[in-house]
Order: sequence, then C-alpha cells, then structure tokens
Amino acid sequence: MPYLIFDGTAAEAIAFYCEAFGATELPGRLTDPAGRVLNAGIIIGDSVIRVGDEAPWRIAKSSRTLGGTSSFVHLYVADADAVIGRAVALGARILLSIKDQFYGDRAGSIADPFEQAWTIATHKEDLSPEESSSGLLLPLAVHKCA
Repeated sequence: MPYLIFDGTAAEAIAFYCEAFGATELPGRLTDPAGRVLNAGIIIGDSVIRVGDEAPWRIAKSSRTLGGTSSFVHLYVADADAVIGRAVALGARILLSIKDQFYGDRAGSIADPFEQAWTIATHKEDLSPEESSSGLLLPLAVHKCA
C-alpha cells in the first residue's frame, strides 16, 4: 500500500483527499505533541493509503522537501473527469490532461496542493494486447519474471 509523506501538512492533505477524492479517514490517527501526523490512513474506493509527516526516524521525505517526486498513485474512480475537476478546483494542478488512453482507460495526472502526484483513471474498455499496442509507436513485448 502506498505511504505518502508530507512536510508537516499531512492533516491538511487528509482533508483535501476527503473533499477532492471522496476519501474516508480510517480510525486511529496518531499525532505527536507538536501536532505532526505520525501515522494515519485513508481509504479511497477500495484502496488504502497511509499518510504521515516527515520525522527524524523516517526513511522518506516529502515531495516538497525533495523538490519533486519519484512516484505517483494511480487511482481508479467511477468518473475521472469529475474527480480531476474537483481536485483542480481545490488547488491541484494538471500534469497531463485527461484523455482516452490507448490501453482502455480515460486518465489524466495531477499534482495535489502538497506536490504528491496522482494519475486518476476510469477504466472504459478491455483491450487485447494487439489493440493496446496499436496506440504505441513501438510494439508491446511480453516480459516474464526469471
């Protein structure tokens, strides 16, 4: 499960995710005396995401501290257009405009106000590997683990 780290803004991020993505906070938020979120959880649809603020013992830093992110959350929702629209109205910015993708999803990418990256998608149709690869410049190759 993803674990998103924030620069002291985890509580604000949880509120944003509840409003923008329809998240529900799971019971049991842990905070320290300074109010930092040590550990919390949200659920969006059937996906659980852990949330916490930076702390000296953490191995990870926030996207803001790093000046960017090396990962993103790919989130499936019933209406990607509506969710992206709501998120942008609440302060997210578009990274990749929403459009019908060659692999059967309607998807777009955003950075939330805390610089976490999200791809928001709605699955539209199942495509065969041949149909999916027709939208690529190069053919798909099937790889198996050794």
